[in-house]
Amino acid sequence: MAGQRSEHGLPGHLVDFVAALRRHGVSVGPGETVDAARVFGALDLIHREHVREGLAAALLRRSGQRQVFDTLFELYFPAALGSGSAEVEVPRVDDVPDGPVDVDALRDILADLLRDGDTEALAELARAVVDALGHSGASGTGVRGAGGQPSWSAYQALRVLSPETLLARILSDLRASGSDEDAFTDEVRRREIRDRIAAFRKMVTDEVRRRTAEHRGRDHVAKTAVPKQAEQVEFLSAHAEQLALLRRTVHPLARRLASRLAVRRKHAKRGTLDMRRTLRRSMSTGGVPMRPAYRKRRPGRPELVVLCDVSGSVAGFSHFTLLLVQALREQFSKVRVFAFVERADEVTHLFDPGAELSGVMQRVLREADLVAFDGHSDYGGSFGTFAEHWGEVVTPKTSLLVLGDARTNYRDPNLVVLSRLVGQARHAHWLNPEPRRQWGTGDSAALRYGEVLPMHECRTAGQLADVVEGLLPV
Repeated sequence: MAGQRSEHGLPGHLVDFVAALRRHGVSVGPGETVDAARVFGALDLIHREHVREGLAAALLRRSGQRQVFDTLFELYFPAALGSGSAEVEVPRVDDVPDGPVDVDALRDILADLLRDGDTEALAELARAVVDALGHSGASGTGVRGAGGQPSWSAYQALRVLSPETLLARILSDLRASGSDEDAFTDEVRRREIRDRIAAFRKMVTDEVRRRTAEHRGRDHVAKTAVPKQAEQVEFLSAHAEQLALLRRTVHPLARRLASRLAVRRKHAKRGTLDMRRTLRRSMSTGGVPMRPAYRKRRPGRPELVVLCDVSGSVAGFSHFTLLLVQALREQFSKVRVFAFVERADEVTHLFDPGAELSGVMQRVLREADLVAFDGHSDYGGSFGTFAEHWGEVVTPKTSLLVLGDARTNYRDPNLVVLSRLVGQARHAHWLNPEPRRQWGTGDSAALRYGEVLPMHECRTAGQLADVVEGLLPV
């Protein structure tokens, strides 16, 4: 498990590993670090997987952090150095040492290992294949980077081997060697082989990452290899899988925000100092205010009105934010939701308690009257429609929340109507998923809207949580 060692030995190496976790958003305190050091004393370091699980148990405290941990563990506690000591030999054309790789023979070996499910042998094969292709390439022409250094490529290795094309061949061999089997058993085998192929692809990718880290450094590889946690993924650049992961984090995030709010309320039970009552009490103690009096707080849960842009550019951000608001709706006396693209329409019923929230954005786009002409965002027209039909819902008891990137497609931003709505509300805030540096560029009216109401950058779920926590009523 040796890697790029710290000058302070194993304890220093552990500290470097913990620092890398912190840089990638995993909160690790001194107590967790001490626990991790005890893991090294309690476990046999030869058993690498035992060490991995022990460190994970000691260092991780929240869900969604395991993928980051595993990626960094592979970089800081690699399974081998260099080409390792794999017993698998890569076949060469005409058995010439360092000659071109015999791809057909290599695929035969891979098919046998995938059929047998020998995980250790597959890992050794992945290591040997990456090393062979990194030094010679499949055609023997060489795969070299800058300065003549070996350049390892998971894409090239997997393209040469094409393990997914071996599925039919492996299943045919299994059917030929087994007894009569039903369709169910055949499907189980098919899925099992697919899982083995996916595991082998990951082995090759991990091996390429390890070899690259040895030459270019762990930190260089970690910048691109370590996946972002769900709360660090930017809404506007998230792909479908990341957005699905974000939606699964809504309720845990809402629970954390609610617990923080409970702590704030606990520490804010007393109101401001009541000077008149305090002076009256001090008369019994010679004018010394021994028993200060406080005004009773009368916290009220405000009403919440949400105006959200659901056009394609910000639909993922709006969906996540609305789900978060729905999970926190008990913090408000009433919540009303209005979606808009070119015009606004109320969609509160789609987010009511007990409503089915899967596919809710598709229902919003299908059932609500949001488009008038070309389907491009029109903030000014939407604010006008809202003020005309539902302007009375914004009152001195209302908190107004606007969600969107403020890109008006060069249409009238309608600042007059928005200013009137903000003036009617108790509080008003705008949550913008675009980076602050892009506000005011192109067709963005963010800076102009920012003069009417506070605008907050909410590019990630983490930023959104911080903003919403600050806006929740105490």
